[in-house]
Formats: sequence, C-alpha cells, structure tokens
Amino acid sequence: MAMPIDILEARKASIGVAGDAPLALVCEKPSVAGSVSQRACVFCGSRVVLYPVADALHLVHGPIGCAAYTWDIRGSLSSGPQLHRLSFSTDLREKDVVFGGEKKLAATLRRLIPQHQAKAVFVYSTCLVGLIGDDLKRVCKQAEAEFGIPVVPVESEGFKGSKKDGYKAACEALASLVGTAEPEPLKPGVPRINILGEFNIAGEAWALKGYYDRMGVEVGAIFTGDGRIDAIRRAHGAQLNVVQCSGSMTHLAKRMQERWGIPYIRVSYFGIEDTAEALYEVARRFPQAEGLLERAQAVVSSEVDQVLPLLEPFRRDLQGRKAALYVGGAFKAFSLIKALRLLGMRTVLAGTQTGGPEDYERLRAVADKGCIIVDDSNPLELSRFLRQTGAELFIGGVKERPLAYKLGIGFCDHNHERKEPLAGFAGMVNFAREVHASVMSPVWALIRSEL
Repeated sequence: MAMPIDILEARKASIGVAGDAPLALVCEKPSVAGSVSQRACVFCGSRVVLYPVADALHLVHGPIGCAAYTWDIRGSLSSGPQLHRLSFSTDLREKDVVFGGEKKLAATLRRLIPQHQAKAVFVYSTCLVGLIGDDLKRVCKQAEAEFGIPVVPVESEGFKGSKKDGYKAACEALASLVGTAEPEPLKPGVPRINILGEFNIAGEAWALKGYYDRMGVEVGAIFTGDGRIDAIRRAHGAQLNVVQCSGSMTHLAKRMQERWGIPYIRVSYFGIEDTAEALYEVARRFPQAEGLLERAQAVVSSEVDQVLPLLEPFRRDLQGRKAALYVGGAFKAFSLIKALRLLGMRTVLAGTQTGGPEDYERLRAVADKGCIIVDDSNPLELSRFLRQTGAELFIGGVKERPLAYKLGIGFCDHNHERKEPLAGFAGMVNFAREVHASVMSPVWALIRSEL
C-alpha cells in the first residue's frame, strides 16, 4: 500500500513536519469528484451542523440518495423532540430534472408541516437542484407565509466547494433565525452565554451545561446540540458566544458579533487542560460577576481530583506509545495531542480536513517534534505515514477505521458517529479507557504478524 513517489511529490505542499523549517500547507481546497480528497461535500457539511436541531423538519430537496447519505449520521441526543432523527426527501427523479422540482417541493412542505407540527423547516438544496435551477427561496417564502413558521432555505449544492462551505451555509441559515424572537431578561448577577459548535454527541452538551450551572453561568442556546428553534431565535440575548468547533461555527459567531455586538471566544472541551482553560476563560470574561472565577476553580479542582487517579493505571501502560490522528477540525487536533501527552503517548502524525494556515502553524507548535502534519490527506498517504512512523493507535472517523484495522493498528473513534462521550473531565476518562483497550489488545500483534 506504499504511495507512489510521483503522488507524494505532487502532495508535498500539503505535508509539514513539526520542528522543521516553516512550510506553508495548501489548505481549503475544494472537493473534486473522483479526486483523492477526504473532504465531504457542501451539502454534507450543512446537514451535519443543522441536523441536531431537534424540533425542526429537515427536508432534503434532491435525489433520495442525498437524504440517505446524511441520515442519522450524528450521535446527537435530544432531551425532548426526536424530529431530527427522521429524514425527509422530495425524491427528485428524471421527470423533475426536465420539468423542475418546485411544485414537488411545495407539495411536500404542505404535507409535512401540518403532520409533524414542526417549529421550523430547513430545506437543503443539493447538486441536482443547483443544476436545474429551482427557486428554493421563493418556495420557502410562500410556505412560510402559508404556515406561519420559519421555512429556511439552506443553499448547500454539493459542488459549490468543500464541507467547510457547507458549514458556512448552515451558519447563514441559523443567522437568519437569530433575533426573530424577544430574548428573556438577564438574571441579576448571572452571565449568559451561548455554546457554538457543540453537537451533544452522546450527551456531551449536558455535561458542559452542568459545569456552567455549577459556576453560576446560564447557557442560553446551544448551536446545535439538543437544539431548539425558540432558543436559537432568542440567542442574541447572550453576552458571550463560546465557540467549541471553530471550523463549523466561527462564521456564525462573527455574524452575531457584527449584527448584535456579541463577542466570541474559541475553546475546546476535549482533555483536562483545555476543558479547565475553557471554564476559566469564560469566567475571566465576566469580571463583574462576583466570585465567578473562584467557582470555576472549585469546579475544576473537584473534577480533576476525581479524574487524575483514574488515569494513572492507563498512563503506566501507555507510556511511550505512538499515536496518529486525523480529524475534522484543528482545535480538536490540538486538544487530542495534549490529551495523548497526558497519557504518556507521543503523536507522530496529525492532520485535519478543515484546518487553515494559522491552524497548522499552531498545530506545528503544539505537536511533538518530528510529527508529520497533513491537510486533507488520502488513504494512500495515511497508510504510508502510519507504516513509516510505527503508529500503534489511529484516532479518526468512520472512513479511517478500516484503514487502521487493515494495518493492524488500534483505532479510536473521535468523530460524530460515536456513542461514548469524550468531552469534559469525565470524557477524558472514557477517552483514556478506549485508547488503553485499543492499544493494549493482543489482537494487533497477531494481525501484524500476518501482514
């Protein structure tokens, strides 16, 4: 599975090495059909961001395959409505390509909205819709006037760019809802924040909200984990936006700063170090809230005292082991490197699908010396680097799992399909347990001996 030299030479601009001379990586390249890109399409990017909004209808205007491709792909949990777990499609066929799909879309909306009593509807455009030229905005505006609920067009034709452009389309859809309802008054002495880029994978948003509740900070809206349309519409009543997944939600944070004057910070909730710093940074943003920083310190101290003893047995076994990671966003990569270091492991390969030049400069600074850094790497490259570095653990998403297993390497799922919470302090214990079980399994020695 070694990568041909000519491919490696052609891709050198997307490969760097931590600790070496600066090397500018080529980032944010568009997805091209049939290429070696690992990035998903624009439609997929918008769908995964908006999917966790639990009381909205999600209608895919396009062929049935697009709806099937993105159906129930996040492990996002809801404390109430489960409407997001359903996938609706206009199921465009050859006839619709010729005569247009606007009438079909309008008829579908008239059927679904009364049947499901949704708070809003997100209507996603796909490649086919972009090609035949359906006027999505007009149909949505008519349905909105007819039923009295927001019907939001999501301009997410798959060929328009990369998954990151889908994030932007989703942010524009959300921005159109923010400010359309009156926010609740602030409670005296209680700061209010929104959390952006948290998708409540396996219930992680509930744990984070618990930390802030103990600190005395109100969480107004979460974009979009366990999301509610009413909370999104009132989100402009917050005093600070806390951006967890910077790749998917920084655009919305900037839009809210421009429109409503709400400042934002970028944080991560993966690993002890970054979770603690996230809580401290929020507390520092509200110096007028008496005792807030002290309460944050008390929360962190209590959680760390419980977690560190649980990590020690894992650390003893994992000391000196090598890990590779290939994830969606750069902030997740930063946190994972720190978390692995806390477990005594060394990161030998790190890459993302949506990182930018500044992200990779920071990644080079955070990573262990000699770590290979890649952007939008393909399976041939990853295979070669995994062999070259002698990695014993690969952290990635659903597409990387088969690659790790074929090479006889332990795998840890850190993508949005997982069912185990890995964020926050308790999430660090779950992460350590999964890493330990993967790396220490005797099956890998048996598989590698057969390769």
